Amino acid sequence: MSFFRRPDYSSEASQFIDALKKADPQLESKQRQGRLLLWDRPMNAQLWDEFEQSKVAQKPYVYQTNA
Repeated sequence: MSFFRRPDYSSEASQFIDALKKADPQLESKQRQGRLLLWDRPMNAQLWDEFEQSKVAQKPYVYQTNA
């Protein structure tokens, strides 16, 4: 057994998350459903290609004017 081992330690954040999960067992599935709404969406390759082609090259020194 290691001298530095802290077997009974649980941070306040971990305790809070555990309490949330106990209060609402469906919490993780709800989080996954919410993530599917915004983040885990299929990419449209054509739109992505158009986006990449429409980029304008940035000048080496952005704040320099043409004057």
